[in-house]
Amino acid sequence: MTKAYIVTVALFALAFSLASASDPDPLQDFCVALKDYSDYSKSSVFINGKFCKDPKLVKPEDFFFKGLNIAGNTDNKVGSNVTTVNVDTLPGLNTLGISLARIDFAPYGENPPHTHPRGTEILVVLEGTLFVGFVTSNPDNRLFTKTLKKGDVFVFPVGLIHFQFNVGKTNAIAISGLSSQNAGVITIADAVFGSNPPINSNVLTKAFQLDKNVVEELQKEFGVEK
Repeated sequence: MTKAYIVTVALFALAFSLASASDPDPLQDFCVALKDYSDYSKSSVFINGKFCKDPKLVKPEDFFFKGLNIAGNTDNKVGSNVTTVNVDTLPGLNTLGISLARIDFAPYGENPPHTHPRGTEILVVLEGTLFVGFVTSNPDNRLFTKTLKKGDVFVFPVGLIHFQFNVGKTNAIAISGLSSQNAGVITIADAVFGSNPPINSNVLTKAFQLDKNVVEELQKEFGVEK
């Protein structure tokens, strides 16, 4: 009885340890993702949500991305632009557990509060001055902030709400590395007030302790029909 109990506990512990991993480690040199799912018949391997290209057909271009030197268009309401290099734009990243992004900021532009559900982010400032921070989980909700200048690095733990704000009068540029081939992003305001279909306004009124008219205006602002 004791032996069976120990084995059961060990199996549960192993399962939970595997479930907590960001991306599984590859068991092969590479597993290049097929961009066109109509080609899935060329591969019987399906890993991390992607069909894998036949290794014999893999080319150097599958591991190559061009254009990260090009500034993103920051002419929008938040004054920032994120150029993502993940498994969808660089197929060779499949199963490798990493990705990156270039973030451009107009003067006083921001990358609004958001989370990456599947990856930790490490950010380095290339140009400008950024005010950055993240908030810990309940019940503490501690805010950690730092003003970063060129060459400074900051880490945002996986799943926590974080932001970057350009406090300078000139453009700013940062590069982020993420511990997932597709870390995902949930922009808080867009998700809460711009969901499709909309969240019942009574739910948000109570949750945010706001007047219902304010909630409905925010839903119009962030909703699909803007």
